[in-house]
Amino acid sequence: MESDTAVRRIKPPGTRYAAHDNSEIRECCEDNGYKGDPKRKPEVSLYLLREGLTACLVSVFILVLWGLVHLSLQQLVIGKPTGEFNAARQITSVGPRPVGSQENEVLTVAYLLEQIESIRAKTAAGPHQLTVDVQHPTGSFSIDFLGGFTSFYDHVTNIAVRLEPKGGSQHLMLANCHFDTVANSPGASDDAVSCAVMLEVLHSLANHSTPFHHGVIFLFNGAEENILQASHGFITQHPWAKNVRAFINLEAAGVGGKEVVFQTGPENPWLVQAYVHAAKHPFASVVGQEVFQSGVIPSDTDFRIYRDFGNIPGIDLAFIENGFIYHTKYDTADRILSGSIQRAGDNILAVLKHLLMSEKLADSSEYRHGNMVFFDVLGVVVVAYPARVGTILNYMVATAAFLYLAKKASLPGNGGVAVLSWFVTLVSVLIVALIVTLLGRSMFWYTHFYASICLYGAAATGKMILIHTLAKNLYYGGVRLVELGDLYFDVSLLLWGCSLVWLTQQGLCSAYVPMLMVAFPLTTKLLLAKEFKHRGASLMYSLLYLLGLALPYVHFMFLIWVVFEIFTPIMGRSGTEIPPEVVMACLVTLATIFLSSFFLHFIYLVRSTKWILAGLGSVFIIMLVLVSTGVFFPYSGSPDAPRPKRVFLQHTTRTFHNLQGQVESRDSGLWINSFDFTGMQHVTPHVPEINDNFRTRCQEDRPFCGFPWFLPVKFLSRKNWYLPAPEVSPASPVEFSLLSREDTAWGTVKMTFTVKGPSHMSLYLMPHRGAMLSAWSFGDGTPQFDLNGEYFIFYSHGLNAPTWTFWFEIQPPREPDPDGPKGMISVAISSHYFFGEDKRTAQLEKILRRFPTWAFPSSWVSTYDMYRY
Repeated sequence: MESDTAVRRIKPPGTRYAAHDNSEIRECCEDNGYKGDPKRKPEVSLYLLREGLTACLVSVFILVLWGLVHLSLQQLVIGKPTGEFNAARQITSVGPRPVGSQENEVLTVAYLLEQIESIRAKTAAGPHQLTVDVQHPTGSFSIDFLGGFTSFYDHVTNIAVRLEPKGGSQHLMLANCHFDTVANSPGASDDAVSCAVMLEVLHSLANHSTPFHHGVIFLFNGAEENILQASHGFITQHPWAKNVRAFINLEAAGVGGKEVVFQTGPENPWLVQAYVHAAKHPFASVVGQEVFQSGVIPSDTDFRIYRDFGNIPGIDLAFIENGFIYHTKYDTADRILSGSIQRAGDNILAVLKHLLMSEKLADSSEYRHGNMVFFDVLGVVVVAYPARVGTILNYMVATAAFLYLAKKASLPGNGGVAVLSWFVTLVSVLIVALIVTLLGRSMFWYTHFYASICLYGAAATGKMILIHTLAKNLYYGGVRLVELGDLYFDVSLLLWGCSLVWLTQQGLCSAYVPMLMVAFPLTTKLLLAKEFKHRGASLMYSLLYLLGLALPYVHFMFLIWVVFEIFTPIMGRSGTEIPPEVVMACLVTLATIFLSSFFLHFIYLVRSTKWILAGLGSVFIIMLVLVSTGVFFPYSGSPDAPRPKRVFLQHTTRTFHNLQGQVESRDSGLWINSFDFTGMQHVTPHVPEINDNFRTRCQEDRPFCGFPWFLPVKFLSRKNWYLPAPEVSPASPVEFSLLSREDTAWGTVKMTFTVKGPSHMSLYLMPHRGAMLSAWSFGDGTPQFDLNGEYFIFYSHGLNAPTWTFWFEIQPPREPDPDGPKGMISVAISSHYFFGEDKRTAQLEKILRRFPTWAFPSSWVSTYDMYRY
């Protein structure tokens, strides 16, 4: 066929071909022409691709690159893992370790100290000295987590291990992990494995025969899940903290896989360079850093504390795979591959060794030269360069692209069809997502991920192809198809170039992504310009073109994998107010749009698209029918690959006091929160009592709706159920009292309170209309409210903590609100019993046994007491 694509003369209009004329020539000419003015028929007939060939080429290209991405992710380490890492199993064997529990404060601490003492004894004769300090700090701070959050901690636990040359050291690295867990989870990945890795790295460094230039602190902190408390206690109060110059934080947002560097700095490129130079198995992305720090992901790590309160730079690493079982009972040590642990240990050990010999650690502030662009290519190599170099490179690539486009003069208004197709595609897929939601089939992809690709991906791809096919046949009647193909390559190049300039102007290091998506396609197109000019979309041209796109596309597909790997599990714990179908439909559609951008012109280089459209339409219709009939159930209780539904159950007793201190009302019940959009629709058939007759409503005149929220997330989960139940009677009930009340000289009222209760309590302050908090005893003294305009103070304590005393000043309203509650302020205190005998009741145990195996109900006992002043 290719031999027949040479330049041919087309006979004048109306002239018949001879009987022996090749039908293939006639077909080629017809396909390459247009149904416009015959006087404008082209004089050159170039090769157009067959529909099936094009579909196969693009599909194979995408599948091969997707396979490469998955292969690179599965290749954890080269060779067999050598470490035993039994510490992870020992730590998790005691079960969940909430702050204040015997498991966290005594058993785990004793085990870690035993292991550390063993290391010290074995390495005492070496060139290093090892010092251990157990810290029990008390303090408070405020951060802008979830709009506004204040934390108070008392006697939480830190185990700090200082390893340094026997002559001492002035400059220290810090390696951080945490050994506490959320309630009801053994926390193998979050974060026992990281502590096990740190023990192994400590043992290796302590046995190093050559003295290091600097020292290192291994901090095993015991209160991270309480919103970063122990790290704050260390960095603001421990005497060693003033000598820390940089840190490495080991975290988890998933279970196993590769640990990814997703935060660095700020503005310390030498740290990234150290990781790039030393890490044996590099895996890093500045895109992840900028997405995480944007606040899109509702999470945080100790990185924030060391950065904001310690003013030191660092590297944040985390496991991100299989976030479906993160913070659940399934997060056990046996689910984490030894290869995952080995590669994390190899990387941490190598990077610490490098930094402990680095001259730059002595005065890291001298090397604050802006941010770094960094990304790895299939985990084989990390590319890293300063952001200022990236800015120059980005503008150079953008300039080259715009000069190329200007020279071809192919810019006027032709991007409209592409932009229109993207907009219409997004709207169309969102309509499909809305239909799925209205049918009650949300999250069908939670266990069956590729079902979402087949439904939303087929809809998005089919819609784009349809719009461009209609444009080709109806709108571009007078233009040769090969010219249209060339034009739509230029359109994609223009749009990527514009995004490159915009992201660069915003100062985002992630601009390297559109830079790659401009540089490689442009270079490929220039190299193949002669081939395309003379032979059109030949098979050889298409293969070389796809080969030229391979590197940027394989990296882009890796980024797409990261997005889905993070956001798909997050939809299972993002609350009842965020429609997951909209999120998933948007993600799939955007991924389809981005991936298809440099394939749009193939639509104009094929003879027809009817069979492609028919195939995509069939896939879409079949999937929509399967989804509508409920074939794809969202959750799974499979031991091998659980995808549990998360539910919080609290057996609580609520007491409300009036302005005179008398009990106004009192009730008890099982308060149930669904942490995903489906609510309890799938649970109700198993537990019929949990139905809409027992749905709760927010009581706006009571702090945090009158319920014992553990975190300030009521705006994320408004669908709650409250089933009547007997009163709870914990052995350690809350003792709350107003210690003093005084009028200040500056017109405020200062109120001091004392509280004694369990290790976890939440304090809610709701000033009435016209009143305002002006000062308090927390953090820096400036009250910080949340997104709802209320104040949330989270309290926790370790062992032997004294009575909690706090105060605040309030400016009374000038005149009372006739429609609101009486007084100046409503104060509520909730208690949470996360462990021990107080955690369980007969009613909780009874209802828990009725939950299906695919659900993970996390349960505990709580109380809520409200007072008016």
